[in-house]
Amino acid sequence: MGTVVDAAPAVVAEVTENMLGGKKVTVVFVLGGPGSGKGTQCANIVEHFGFTHLSAGDLLRAEIKSGSENGTMIENMIKEGKIVPSEVTIKLLQEAMIKSENDKFLIDGFPRNEENRAAFENVTKISPAFVLFFDCSEEDMEKRLLGRNQGRVDDNIETIKKRFKTFVDSTLPVIEHYNSKDKVKKIDAAKPIPEVFEDVKAIFAPYSLKAE
Repeated sequence: MGTVVDAAPAVVAEVTENMLGGKKVTVVFVLGGPGSGKGTQCANIVEHFGFTHLSAGDLLRAEIKSGSENGTMIENMIKEGKIVPSEVTIKLLQEAMIKSENDKFLIDGFPRNEENRAAFENVTKISPAFVLFFDCSEEDMEKRLLGRNQGRVDDNIETIKKRFKTFVDSTLPVIEHYNSKDKVKKIDAAKPIPEVFEDVKAIFAPYSLKAE
């Protein structure tokens, strides 16, 4: 019988039985509030560690642009103010992983809620190697977002507050779930970008592009 070893989780999530035709992959979920700097750091991780960056939002937009039947359905749902079902987003992520020649993926801004998370694991049979969580105070994120939208402070503050609330209500429970499994790597995202990347590099060191 297998013994339970209470040690740090293995660096690479070995996946054999999954919905990618048995392709073994390493998946890292990248989560953080609006303005936490996820996009900037994802670009750095892609460049330095050879991961492929998948954004759920970008994949949905690309599918709509493609004019496919699926894209039309997604567009109609969004127009009607309906939430695109998890299964649709997961199928797009799955297809992108199968098509890619890479086996290391950053999934950015997904899962947004517990239903997304459960559906992803149930459908793909993939559990993330870890969750990279960019932790930043609401005050700092607000300053950054307002800095991006100079001249429209009053227009945006309400929208920004709504986005924060959605993040706290929906996404934090996902982070708490993975934290209970020792799978969350928390980054202090309030620091300057180069310092944040130093912390990111330390976490991703085991995935460095091997010279030998």
